[in-house]
Amino acid sequence: MKLIRVGVLGCGNVGAPLVSLIARQQAVIEARKGVRLEVVAVAVRTLAKVRDITLPDGALTTDALAVVNNPDVDVVVELIGGVEPARELITTALRNGKPVITGNKELLAKHGAELYALADELGVDLLFEAAVAGGIPIVRALRESLRGEPVSRIMGIINGTTNFILTKMTEEGAEYADVLAEAQALGYAEADPTADVEGYDAGAKAAIMACIAFGADVVAGDVHHEGISMLSAADITMAKRLGYVVKLLGIAEQDRATGAIGVRVHPTMVPFTHPLASVRLAYNAVFVEGDSVGSLMFYGRGAGGDPTASAVLGDVIDAATNLSKNTHATLGAFPRATIRPIDEITTEYLLSMDVADRPGVLHAVTGVFARHGVSIRAAEQEGHGADARLVFITHDAVEASLQATVGELRELDEVLKVGTVLRVIKG
Repeated sequence: MKLIRVGVLGCGNVGAPLVSLIARQQAVIEARKGVRLEVVAVAVRTLAKVRDITLPDGALTTDALAVVNNPDVDVVVELIGGVEPARELITTALRNGKPVITGNKELLAKHGAELYALADELGVDLLFEAAVAGGIPIVRALRESLRGEPVSRIMGIINGTTNFILTKMTEEGAEYADVLAEAQALGYAEADPTADVEGYDAGAKAAIMACIAFGADVVAGDVHHEGISMLSAADITMAKRLGYVVKLLGIAEQDRATGAIGVRVHPTMVPFTHPLASVRLAYNAVFVEGDSVGSLMFYGRGAGGDPTASAVLGDVIDAATNLSKNTHATLGAFPRATIRPIDEITTEYLLSMDVADRPGVLHAVTGVFARHGVSIRAAEQEGHGADARLVFITHDAVEASLQATVGELRELDEVLKVGTVLRVIKG
C-alpha cells in the first residue's frame, strides 16, 4: 500500500464534497488500487466558517501557496477557480514535482496548452476531468479512449443553467426573464448570469474539448459566442411547431481539407429526433462524431458539488496510481490552431420576418435570398394582413452569405422586422 497525501485548494461547493467522498471511499480505493488517499491540507478563505468535514488537526490554512510547497503534500487539487493565483499555484506545484488535478475551465481555456506542455516537460500529471461537464467523463474519453479516433465534430449541451431556462421556456411557454428569475431563486443561475446565458461558460468548455479532440491549441478567445437572452417564447414555440427544440450548443468542428478548427456557441434548432433534443433541465450531454466510431453521446449531471467531486476524485486516483508507479499521463504538444471564422461555416438556418400586407412581398423577399446564393428549403406564412409573418428554413448555406441576406432584408421596404435567426442541425 502506498500512502498518497492530498492537498486541496478551495473548500466550497466542490472541495467540501471531495474531502467527504475521499473519506467515504478510502478503503475501497485502497483495496482496488493499492493506494491510500489522505487529505492532509486544505486552503480556505477564512478559518471562521464552520465546515461539515473531518480533517486532521491543523489541516486548514488560509495560505494556498504553503499547501503547494508543503513537503507532506504529494498531490494538489486546485478548486479555487479564476486565472490568478490559480495559474501560479498550479505552475509551482508542477515544478515541485506534484501532480495537479483541477476543474478550472477558465484557466485551461486561456492557458491550457502552456500548462499541459509544462506538465509533460516535468513528467507529472495535470488532470482536469471536472473542467468540462461536471460528472460526465468526456475529457477522459477524448484524452484516452478516442485518442486515435479521427473526430470530426463535437456538439454539447454543456451549461446546465441555459438548458434549464430553455427547457422551461419550451415546456411551459414562459418568457426568458421569468425563467431566469426562477433559475436564480433555485440557485441554478448566478446573480450576474452573463457567463452562462451569453455562452462564455460553454465557450470555455468547448475550447478545452476542441484542444484535446483535434490536438491543437484552441483558446477561449477563438470561440464565437451568442447567448439566449434575445430568445422569446414565440421563437421557442415556432421552433417547436416546426419539429425542433432550441438548445444552446457548444460546437467544435475541424475542416479535414485545411485542418482549420471552428468553435462556436449559439442557440440551435435541434430536431425532435436527435438525441440532444431530449436532454432536459440542468442536465448536460456531449455528442461526439468520428469516422470510425460513428456517433457517441455522453449524458449526465453536468454541474453540482457531488458529481463534480466524483470527477475530481477519479483524477486524484489516477494521479496517485501513476505517482506510485513513477509514471504520468501525457497529452503531447499542442501547436497553435488555425481557426476557421464563423463566416465560413455551412449549416441550415431559420429566419422569420414581419412583412407588409401588399402584393409582391414574397417575390421581393425571395429575390434577396437568390442574390446571395441562399437556397430556401421550406417556407410558410403565419397570420394574415398586418400580422403576416414569413418563416423560412434554408438549405445548407455559408454564414457570410446568410448574414448578407439578413442585412439586405432589413433594408427592404417590404420587411417590417427580421426576427431571430437560428442555426439548424440535422437529425
